[in-house]
Amino acid sequence: MRRSRGLVFLLAIALLGCGKSGSDRSKNLTERQRDSILAGEPLPGAATVGRALAVSDSAASRAARMDSLP
Repeated sequence: MRRSRGLVFLLAIALLGCGKSGSDRSKNLTERQRDSILAGEPLPGAATVGRALAVSDSAASRAARMDSLP
């Protein structure tokens, strides 16, 4: 009886471990959103990602200004 309870307990733990992870939420983020989150992290290279995003924003802003010229 004790052994079967232990087996049921281990089986329940194994099944719970196979459930969906919380990373499904990150699949809803765009690449830009993920990169901006990464830029704020204290990871090697994160500052470079932040600078690349800033350069990209600057270029997009410049292109929008050029497109609006008469």
